[in-house]
Amino acid sequence: MAAYSYVALDEHGKKKKGALEADSARQVRQQLRDKDWYVESVELSTKARKQSNGLYILLGPKLSVADLSLVTRQLSTLVGSGMPLEECLRAAAEQSEKVKVRNIMLSVRSKVLEGYSLAKALEEYPRAFPILYRATVSAGEHSGHLDDVMDRLADYMEEQQAINAQVLNASIYPAILSIIAIGIVILLLNTVVPEIVGVFVNSGAELPGPTRALLKISEAIQAHWGKGLIFTLFVIISLIIFNKNPSRRIRTHRLYLKLPLVARISKGFNTSRFVGTIAMLSSSGVPLVEAMRIATQVVTNLEIQKRVATAAIKVSEGGSLYKALKEAGYFRPMMLHMIGSGEASGELDTMLQKTADAETKSIQILISSILSLFEPLMILVMGVIVLIIVLAIVLPMLTMNTLAG
Repeated sequence: MAAYSYVALDEHGKKKKGALEADSARQVRQQLRDKDWYVESVELSTKARKQSNGLYILLGPKLSVADLSLVTRQLSTLVGSGMPLEECLRAAAEQSEKVKVRNIMLSVRSKVLEGYSLAKALEEYPRAFPILYRATVSAGEHSGHLDDVMDRLADYMEEQQAINAQVLNASIYPAILSIIAIGIVILLLNTVVPEIVGVFVNSGAELPGPTRALLKISEAIQAHWGKGLIFTLFVIISLIIFNKNPSRRIRTHRLYLKLPLVARISKGFNTSRFVGTIAMLSSSGVPLVEAMRIATQVVTNLEIQKRVATAAIKVSEGGSLYKALKEAGYFRPMMLHMIGSGEASGELDTMLQKTADAETKSIQILISSILSLFEPLMILVMGVIVLIIVLAIVLPMLTMNTLAG
């Protein structure tokens, strides 16, 4: 049996999309007709795989962290209950409300029914199931403890989702505040200031220095806002194009590692993610060197990625993990001491996880502190700007009153 995606109209004329398992497209059409539905299209949900591998990796279906976390938790629960794997995959597909997720899970189930291992079946969707995910599943299948490994993987995915959600939620309010503040200043400079100051200009009175400066800024914004917008877009597009080349992008990433605060966040985020991934893979049965090679791919900073890849080579040649990471740099002394202690005591997996958790919490606290300081800072900056605008408007009034007196 194979998975087919369909588009049909129900008995009320409402369009329906979904996926069904059947031996042929004809059988799917018959199932839909039995419901009195009008079938618009039926096709193999694996059709996209007929494209070239490189193009499929770029354009194939992708699951969000939230969707992948939910599916993983469902599979963990179902596999742990003792159900056959193909039934677990079917149940996970039926529980999903999203057509894309259902199609993917049913297609994976079809490959499993053909005799493929779960890890091999997941390879059909490289964008939906990253190499970290597939390697962990493969380790669980080989060790015979797939339920435990899936449970550990579900915890890992949920932790990543929680971190992403925390950073996003903490960033929303400062972003909205910044947009509103900039909008208010632009509105004042384009409408209120020219109207009020224009009255004093028409009276022939000499304007104070702050008022003249504000008027020039207002005129410049009105005259050149289009050019400014085009220039800003040009700079953004140029930076995107510049960073498309890995050899140039690594220079940008090196710059990140030299900037205050940005360097601390980038180092902490990447090193904690690298160490945490090794801990999860190693405790699931993946050999340490292989775990390091896979974990290298979750490091987003290319300079740090290059260093940890070299560290993996040194460990494969017989070196210790502590020494290899110390030579790589970018790992904080506390992390290195904990890893060295884990190697010496034979509890490396546990110590790696503790190290990753401690560094992740440290970065979360730092980001929360920065964002909490951003709000009063924006209010202070807005207050200063509004004060300058008010003074530029009030000063001419005071001058005219003095002359009238």
